[in-house]
Amino acid sequence: MALTIAGSDSGGGAGIQADLKTMEATGAFATSVITAVTAQNTTGLTSSQVLPIDEIDAQCDAVFNDFEVAAIKTGMLARAEVIELVTDRVATASAPAVVDPVMVATSGDRLLDADAEDAYETLIGESTLVTPNADEAEVLLDETIETTADARAAGERLVGMGAEAALVKGGHLHEDEETVVDVLVTGTGIEEFEHPRIDTNATHGSGCTLSSAIAARLADGDSVLDAVEWGTEFMHSAVRYHHDVGQGPGAVNHLVDLRNRADRQYLDRRLETLGERIRKIGVDGSQVRLAAASRYAESKADVVTGTMASDRVNRSANTADERVVQRLLGVRDAVPTVRFAVSVTLSEGQDYIHSSRHTYSADTQIRSACRDCAAGATGDPIILEERGETIVYSVCGSTVDAVAERIGELEHEEQ
Repeated sequence: MALTIAGSDSGGGAGIQADLKTMEATGAFATSVITAVTAQNTTGLTSSQVLPIDEIDAQCDAVFNDFEVAAIKTGMLARAEVIELVTDRVATASAPAVVDPVMVATSGDRLLDADAEDAYETLIGESTLVTPNADEAEVLLDETIETTADARAAGERLVGMGAEAALVKGGHLHEDEETVVDVLVTGTGIEEFEHPRIDTNATHGSGCTLSSAIAARLADGDSVLDAVEWGTEFMHSAVRYHHDVGQGPGAVNHLVDLRNRADRQYLDRRLETLGERIRKIGVDGSQVRLAAASRYAESKADVVTGTMASDRVNRSANTADERVVQRLLGVRDAVPTVRFAVSVTLSEGQDYIHSSRHTYSADTQIRSACRDCAAGATGDPIILEERGETIVYSVCGSTVDAVAERIGELEHEEQ
């Protein structure tokens, strides 16, 4: 049972809407207290109306009087009097509290009165975890934060204000353009969580989503460290597989983990379907290894493997399969739409390349890149087949890095 206290986002990408979707997808029953109603979408905020303080208080009563809240997350609180009310509620609750000090929307629109900034200090002192980005931490601490070292120092100061832990998010830091480093400071030490920086502006709702995911994990009994580690991994996937919606940059994918887990259930069936396609092509089944990835696969846990028999696909897991899996995951780093990989061991003297329909540029780029890399490789050629869920047949002697690099070159040539 988790509670979010935040503002509403009519666009659905952030605020209460993002919180409820994320908490439920992470396994918690989600309840809410709405502090403000905003008219916003992917392009920006057009209006905001803070609810009367008595109405906010009444919502708190309704939730706490009926439910055993196991974790609280706070988002847009808008005014000092709302922050003070929420501080009192957090102080008297027996649940861990994640404080996301929302001040400015992703679009740049302000969501907190300037005179309310100082009120956050007391709420932070009651929190289990405070999760500012670098810009918010600068406001809270009145200091410049430009590097990971600055983020560590900021986290220590926030813990010094009374928070049990502080997660200073690194998405707004550009010390390293290739990597995002989120810094977690607790009373016992500092942990850093690194992820590749995703080249996208579709981050609307990212802060709300991360803090809600962490709160849901805390409600399930995770430690702060485990909840933050899971939450940052989840956030990386939510941004990588963002929703391309609206006329603005788009929004993060709040249900990415839930949908990925659901998709895993169908991988055996997809593997069998892949085997049928290979049989139709006429490749000798005894020489074929297959791998199928879930739609949002990030690791080998999201991939199933098998070998082809004469009339079926047998699930398997050995060293040869591991190579196919790593090749598939490597290509997905460059083109996440790739779902399948097949390694074909051909008899000496055979030369076999098959390609079917290619209906969009990613397919063409992969096909061209694989052919280019195969030209200088020994062993199996690369085969590509099908449309949106492109099948990549691995090449002995041609590395995934080479294929990915060639894809990048082709993309650059098109621009």
